[in-house]
Amino acid sequence: MADFESMSPKELEKYNASRFVWSNGLQGIGDQIVSAKTVLPWLFQSAGVPGFFTALLVPIRESGSMLPQAALSDWVTSRPSRKNMWILGSTIQGVAALMIGLSAFFLKGIALGITVVVFLSILALARALCSITSKDVQGETISKGRRGWVSGRAAAFGGGVTLVVGLGIALLHQDLPSWGLALLMIAGACAWLIASIIFRTIKTPEHPGEHKDINRGWLRSCVDLLKEDKDFRKFVVVRSLLLVTSLSTAFIVSLAHSLGHSAGSLGFFITASGLAGLLGGRISGIWSDASSKRVMSWCSFATSLVLVGVVAAAHFLPMSANAIVLPLGFFLINLFHTGVRVARKTYIVDMAEGDQRTRYVGAANSLMGLILLATGAISGVIAELGPSAALIFLATMGFIGCAMATQLKEVSVGRQK
Repeated sequence: MADFESMSPKELEKYNASRFVWSNGLQGIGDQIVSAKTVLPWLFQSAGVPGFFTALLVPIRESGSMLPQAALSDWVTSRPSRKNMWILGSTIQGVAALMIGLSAFFLKGIALGITVVVFLSILALARALCSITSKDVQGETISKGRRGWVSGRAAAFGGGVTLVVGLGIALLHQDLPSWGLALLMIAGACAWLIASIIFRTIKTPEHPGEHKDINRGWLRSCVDLLKEDKDFRKFVVVRSLLLVTSLSTAFIVSLAHSLGHSAGSLGFFITASGLAGLLGGRISGIWSDASSKRVMSWCSFATSLVLVGVVAAAHFLPMSANAIVLPLGFFLINLFHTGVRVARKTYIVDMAEGDQRTRYVGAANSLMGLILLATGAISGVIAELGPSAALIFLATMGFIGCAMATQLKEVSVGRQK
């Protein structure tokens, strides 16, 4: 056991930072392995699950982990330990992922689709709890100027392990059968459970905790916060425009298929995501401590340039060239998405303290859940004109987001040694 009493504040922060990196890195590994964008669709395809269930995966995982956060904020702030709330959320995610893995062993078709959707919904709700409390714990235990570095290291660690997993699958030179995917997801479940054990060792202050009911007027509370707080409103608008990095990869894959070739196997998708996290995590973390708003602006601009280049290549270059350009574009977008994720997390942790930070995080993520559904629907309608049209629409969003990010209030204090 660590002797916390004898530690200096700097030693205690270093101790907490290492455990934050390990636990959040392991959670990132679970996210990449039990992924609604790659592994679960692959499982559904191999197990004969109807396409209807495949279409539900990303909306349930993404919006399900965002929408409940404002409603959960009052309950979270009434608990004496935010750390224990994170542990609860990570444990539930691990159990839900374990059930998804076990169902892949024994079920197929519609039965598998229903079971996975149910447990993915539970996993998403638990992820919402972790998202709120993680930023609180980070703000309480890590000082300004090091928070981006810690988030970046966690992303790099998760990306490195995911890269190894992706390369291993790619080297098989064949698709994984359902039982292989089941084992992979059970391993992902173990990552969440181990993360819970490690997070328990973080030393955090206790809160008095006032008993509150879950906020039944969460949507009105979010809207009121948007009206009253100009800085928060600007952040939400910018974050909405930065959805370009998360929504565009699926359309790059669709564009590749429309040209008559595949953008790659399951191993490639996992490898690209892992490599992006490994390369982008640490660098974007360091840069975010210097100025998280600049990182958001730069990554948004770079993403839009890549999307324009991908569309131009698809229309003017031969198929042999696009076999390289489109996978490269997929990787670069994932790289910039890593930068955006680290920067926006750092920004919202730095812009407030205490319960106000919890309110910001819950309201921002709940609003993003609604905005994600709306933006996804709009881009989906535009995609009826072809994936290129959707990518140009998203690139336009990114250019606007780049400009607006520069107008955000500066909350960073520079990199601390």
